[in-house]
Amino acid sequence: MPMPARIYQRPKNALQSGKARMNDWLLEFAPAEAKKPDPLTGWAGSGDTQQQVVLRFGSEAEARAYADRYGIEVHITPTPPRRLKLQSYADNFR
Repeated sequence: MPMPARIYQRPKNALQSGKARMNDWLLEFAPAEAKKPDPLTGWAGSGDTQQQVVLRFGSEAEARAYADRYGIEVHITPTPPRRLKLQSYADNFR
């Protein structure tokens, strides 16, 4: 049974000014079972350890080749275009 996963590029955080790790492509596995509360602690958890695995690749082609090699069914999420809001400092005071 192939494990479903998704390949995507991490979007830039609104609080982030740098461009570190923005070119990495991530392969993240989909949850195999729903989370349920632990009766002792009340924390949500499951027996699915694949949910904790996130693999980093330098390009989309590398991530796709890895998925093909290990028979992982993937959904590729395209990177959203970056929109720049160009304004001058004086616009903050209008």
